Amino acid sequence: QVFTFNTVEIKVQPSVKVKNGAPMSIVCRADISKSTDFQLKHNFTIFKDGKLVFMTVSNKGDAQYEIPMARSSDTGEYECTVEAGGKTKSSNSLHVWVTGMTKPILTAEKKEVLEGEVVKLRCELPEEVPPLYFVFRKTKMNSTPKEKLVFEPYKNFSVVEFSVEEGDNILQFDCFGKRNVKLEFESSEYSNKTLVTVREPFIKPTLNAKPSSNITEGDRIQFECSTVVARMHDIEIILQKNRTILNSTVYKYVHEYSVRDEKLLKYSAVATLEDSGEYLCKVEQGRTSKTTKLNVVVSELFPKPILAASMSKLDENKELTLSCSISGFRKANFSILRKNSNGDIWLKNSRNLTMRVNVNDTGSYICKAEVRGIVKESRPVRINVYAPVSKPTLSVVSGLPEVVLGKPLRLICRSVMGTPPITFTFYKGNNEVKKVVINDTYATFLDENIRPNDKRGYKCDARNNHSSGMKTSNILNVTVIVPIRNASLGSIPYGEVEDGSETAFLCSVKEGSWPIHFRIFRKTDRDVLLFEKSENADRVMWRKEAMNRQDTGTYYCIASNRANVDVKSHPITISVILAAWQKGIIAAFVLIPIAGAATLTLWWFLCKKKKGNECSALATNLTSEKLTRQHNDGDYYTG
Repeated sequence: QVFTFNTVEIKVQPSVKVKNGAPMSIVCRADISKSTDFQLKHNFTIFKDGKLVFMTVSNKGDAQYEIPMARSSDTGEYECTVEAGGKTKSSNSLHVWVTGMTKPILTAEKKEVLEGEVVKLRCELPEEVPPLYFVFRKTKMNSTPKEKLVFEPYKNFSVVEFSVEEGDNILQFDCFGKRNVKLEFESSEYSNKTLVTVREPFIKPTLNAKPSSNITEGDRIQFECSTVVARMHDIEIILQKNRTILNSTVYKYVHEYSVRDEKLLKYSAVATLEDSGEYLCKVEQGRTSKTTKLNVVVSELFPKPILAASMSKLDENKELTLSCSISGFRKANFSILRKNSNGDIWLKNSRNLTMRVNVNDTGSYICKAEVRGIVKESRPVRINVYAPVSKPTLSVVSGLPEVVLGKPLRLICRSVMGTPPITFTFYKGNNEVKKVVINDTYATFLDENIRPNDKRGYKCDARNNHSSGMKTSNILNVTVIVPIRNASLGSIPYGEVEDGSETAFLCSVKEGSWPIHFRIFRKTDRDVLLFEKSENADRVMWRKEAMNRQDTGTYYCIASNRANVDVKSHPITISVILAAWQKGIIAAFVLIPIAGAATLTLWWFLCKKKKGNECSALATNLTSEKLTRQHNDGDYYTG
């Protein structure tokens, strides 16, 4: 009994797209080839999205999974597996789409709510399988619905809250569901509609002004902000102007819906021009807020006073008169004050004030006028009192009246006395180079263009608003220091010097301001200072009287001045050699022995031609010594 699986197929009846609620069959068929006609038991297993949904055993080659009413939850990937005689084969997967979703069910927690409360809703798709999307809709009368979308990955229902706003009365809610199938969204029909009635916890407030919203400054105005409440719990009434809260109150008890209670907030004040504007009465409870606005116009009782000064800029010890007046109005109580950061300083209760001023009286002055309890203040008048400037002094910031050529020169002009602002003017020669107005007693000038041929006389002047006019400093003469340039060292004689003789060293510079400080060194392991001197000249000479062999070496010089820059010369080398008389003595000691030896050699040569006895006697006389004759040798002598 041999058999083999040819194919295993799966299909859907009536089609792979089935309407929600319609019957549906999943058919699994196995195509098997047998060697003989024998009975074979088949185990059919059907999976949906990898989960077992149907299993049966049959002698036939097919099996059928019946679904009487297809739901969207039956949508998925189906696969069939057949096992027979120890052999197993599976079909390809088949996607089945049950189109359409069940109608959702919507329920509301309460059917009647107050403004400021929330409506809690629950939308459910009983026969659907998550993940699902829920869309809730809130519709007011004659308005576009507001929607909220909620994604539920693990539940077939969702709960949301909608806030109840001011002006809501009868609200209608519904919902629908959505799901994603093969990257396509499918939506259910809308749920049942649920109506929720909204009640006001309080009515829109009223705001009144007594005696009227159009009054004159100085009159007393009273504001009344009221509302009628149906249910009261932590209700707050607030009166404000612009962003400023003027008065408020809170009520903390509870009434039932049937009770209507009026609540009132009052605020009163003496009206001023600043009280003109928009007022706001606001009633709040939780999330609910209702407002009413009222515009108030306050007419002017009298205009602001005007303060006039006889002079705004004057010298110290001069007389100043301040006068206060109101255009077209004379009956008022006047006072004159000086402004101060710690509080205005009262000077006099009068329309006029005359005083002799000093520098400390500089400042801002005002006058105040009072009519029927209304006080108005004039614009401030600035008074400046000036002390004359003193004669300025001009100096160099660094101290000494000198500057190095190529370096900037910073000058300071200072006037010890005088009221700022002070105008300082700097001059180089007769040319103005800088003018500055400063709120201080000094100013500075930086001259960055210093040249050797500059006019070196500087001056400055100072002046302020005092009538005494300008003061000028003394002329400041500034010395320009030219730095040292190109130092050189020479000697006489140059190069070689006889032992014991005098040598003159000359250190000179090509350019540099006097005095110049010269120093001459000899190079050793630690350079030795041999000579130094300051000269009002561009060179200096140093004589060393007796040179010796130890003075052989390398020499250099360094020159500097008040520019504080050391300039070093190129080095020179001095060699100390023997004197002429020293050479003669050495020649005498060397040449005399050489001459004697030559004489003896000549004598010896001549003696060889004579007899031996004569030579022996002559030799004895010459040397005054006894020479011993060698045996058998008459030509050579020891000695």
